Amino acid sequence: MKNKLIQFPLCILLFNFVLFSCDSSTEDDEIPQEYEYLVDTELIKSYSETFISTFLQLAKLEYPELAEIEDNFSSGVKVYKITYNTEFEDETLQASGLVCLPDEAGTYPVLSYQNGTNTLHSNAPSVNPDDELFSILEIMASTGFIIAIPDYIGFGESDYMFHPYLHKTSTVQSVTDMLNAVEEMLEAETNTETNKDLYLAGYSQGGWATMAVQQYFDTENETSFTLKGSACGAGPYNLITINEYITGLATYPQPYFLGYIFNSYINLGLTTAINDIFQQPFADLIPTLYDGTKSGTEINAELTTTIPDLFTSVYINEWKTNDTFSSVTDFMEENSIYAYVTETPTMILHGTEDNYIPPSISTNIYEDFINLGVSSELVTLVYLDGYSHTTAVIPSGLASIIWFIELKENS
Repeated sequence: MKNKLIQFPLCILLFNFVLFSCDSSTEDDEIPQEYEYLVDTELIKSYSETFISTFLQLAKLEYPELAEIEDNFSSGVKVYKITYNTEFEDETLQASGLVCLPDEAGTYPVLSYQNGTNTLHSNAPSVNPDDELFSILEIMASTGFIIAIPDYIGFGESDYMFHPYLHKTSTVQSVTDMLNAVEEMLEAETNTETNKDLYLAGYSQGGWATMAVQQYFDTENETSFTLKGSACGAGPYNLITINEYITGLATYPQPYFLGYIFNSYINLGLTTAINDIFQQPFADLIPTLYDGTKSGTEINAELTTTIPDLFTSVYINEWKTNDTFSSVTDFMEENSIYAYVTETPTMILHGTEDNYIPPSISTNIYEDFINLGVSSELVTLVYLDGYSHTTAVIPSGLASIIWFIELKENS
């Protein structure tokens, strides 16, 4: 089971290069009128129902849980890149993402999937729709969902600017504006409509983003969608706790996560000097590493996994008490997500062998929900036994969609 992430791309290659059942297209769909959010749509690929059926038979060899929803695959799928208007720091800009539609006429709910941490412009969903995870999500539209996959600000159409990593306000804005654009897109679709039911899912950064968007829908929804379920996988919900955990370690395997956070917050107005946080040469390197041309692995090679060599000793020992770092703790507090009284069915998922974001982060927020009086039947915690942060990505996504299908059928 733990080798799934390595083996499964062979299925994608087999289909794309042998069966030729997945068609690509670069045709633009005309936008019949000027919309508030939607700017452009482009059909970029499609999957036939035959292709999806064959895909499913092979995929079940690696993911037997797909047998639970095999009968729900009932159509081909069309995949579009959309460009839409959003807001960032009071300025309008164009963002982008993927929208996947069942090709059978009908009325469907929308599922928005927020992807995990990425530093490469070339790996944004709308730029690399053939990525293993994105391909699986695209095909899942055959089960009766309109699936939206935002690129996030700083990728796709907005890759000329920095990515505001783990910045709650801009993340929620870009995701909800894409949902509004999807609604406008469907106005031009003659065969596909939405019933305005919404499901949210995501993993890692996307798990954090999903919970942030869920809280928006629970407290101040200004869209026409009704949130029906939310599945949050391995998110760094409490950044203060994450920081305390990491600064207490001797080594941490993904230092590029840490540089990414501070590069983002410096661009957003962090007043603490980077030299007060990171040791040299890393303090000078970090602002140069996140330009979209380097992978996380490549950035890690420029940094160090040894925490006392990466951070200054003052930061490690005094970040909670020294006023020098008050801007850091303010940013982390503002962009953390805390439990609240929700009425949305919520699934929190986490791999038990995760050493990037410890499972205790999910345990803590689950217990906080329960302590606030939220029913354990409404908010559930699912441990993915034996899975690491990396290997849990696809199992978490599949568990989310299987659960959403159950919610949809029981609603």
